[in-house]
Amino acid sequence: MRDTDFFRRWMAATAAAVEREADQLTELDSPIGDADHGSNLLRGFRAVLPALEAEDPAAPGEVLQLAGRTLISTVGGASGPLYGTLLRRTGKALGEAAEVSDAELREALDAGVTAVAQLGGAAPGDKTMLDALVPGVAALGTSYGAAAEAAENGALATVPLLARKGRASYLGERSIGHQDPGATSSALLIRALADVAEPGEGAR
Repeated sequence: MRDTDFFRRWMAATAAAVEREADQLTELDSPIGDADHGSNLLRGFRAVLPALEAEDPAAPGEVLQLAGRTLISTVGGASGPLYGTLLRRTGKALGEAAEVSDAELREALDAGVTAVAQLGGAAPGDKTMLDALVPGVAALGTSYGAAAEAAENGALATVPLLARKGRASYLGERSIGHQDPGATSSALLIRALADVAEPGEGAR
């Protein structure tokens, strides 16, 4: 079972990953976006941790909902609403339980990913964050490590894709050959989850 502290550590690990990879995310965003994905996410996750300290949410779902609200209010561009929706919808699906099972987390994340797809009108293969999130969440049924690997492979697999949604879609065929920054940052989120979970443990 996963308690509130686990989810706080997940958000802290994600913030640390974004801090570490922000320049790379912005570099990936330069040829096919507005060259601000890394800086936008960095600003957002730097605000998440103080918000969690200040409000001290009492349940796992509350941690994710607060993190999502904070990202929406601080991150510019499309990333704020998309990441905010992912975390808020996942948190809402978890409800007010003090602890959640790995299977419940997987189901809640699936609901969050579905909400992202509805908000952005995208599907896997469109060269978006869904290309990492969908396989990553699906692989949670095997293990956290498998989920992180699937998400990372999904991000890498966006390189040859033609962007059909988002800012990159305006470039048409020029979007081919570039790794999607949103998929890359989504893989960081899943890897951070794996890093705070027991290595190799499957969903219960």
